Amino acid sequence: MSDQPSVPDRKLTPAAQRALAEAEARRQAAAAHAAAAPKELQGPKGPEPTRYGDWERKGIASDF
Repeated sequence: MSDQPSVPDRKLTPAAQRALAEAEARRQAAAAHAAAAPKELQGPKGPEPTRYGDWERKGIASDF
């Protein structure tokens, strides 16, 4: 799968190309961090509840 759009007659601006490159770098860093993280025992199921800076559980965020 490619991040580049499939529109052949439209050129991306340099800012758009930088944004795509930065997004790919963030995805690769997140994948590397997830692979390096130790397995959590008896922790919450699913994605990390503090991934946005707040504690999120079942769609409800608590900022404390």
